[in-house]
Amino acid sequence: MKRAILVLACGLVIFSQSALAQSPVKHGGKIESKYDGFTYETTMRLQKMKVNCDGFKDKFQDACVSIEVTLHLPGVQLNYVRNVTLLVVFENQDWVRIHPPDQRNLSVTTNTETIRLGQMELVTNTKPGTWDTKIERLKATIPYDVFKKMVQSETVGIQVGNDAVSLREKNIAALRDLNNRVLVPPANSTNGTSATPSTRSRGR
Repeated sequence: MKRAILVLACGLVIFSQSALAQSPVKHGGKIESKYDGFTYETTMRLQKMKVNCDGFKDKFQDACVSIEVTLHLPGVQLNYVRNVTLLVVFENQDWVRIHPPDQRNLSVTTNTETIRLGQMELVTNTKPGTWDTKIERLKATIPYDVFKKMVQSETVGIQVGNDAVSLREKNIAALRDLNNRVLVPPANSTNGTSATPSTRSRGR
């Protein structure tokens, strides 16, 4: 009973934080927060947001690149982020070129550095035996510290293999809005890292 009350209270806090944080920032992105009782974690997600639809090097004029970002917070709390999921989506009206495994290496460029984050994973929602030729989804789990470097930077670039794209001001504003929903106590560490997770055990 106590756990149910705690989960309900956390849900109300998440809802109120989302409502307050979303209204003043006009970036066009949509952010949702929820608690998953099966994975015992709270997630804050910037839903799929377009970065550009200019194609690459004047080719594939109908090509679009979008991002989706999810913060994973263990338990029912809002002040510690375990890690971040970055989803990069490539779409084309007619046909999208699937990145081969050796062209899925992810790197992020900020004002001051280029951070190499390893190989991305191909994600598919199609039924077995079918293939969606118009969309490609690549996913990577990145450290929260890297995500914070992205939101603190004035310019952010994402490169997958040989394909690179620069985030727009609205994209960066949306990422900052997402990060601002993490509640870090003022008395925490001076380097701005997240607080120690305040989670409850699963009760064995």
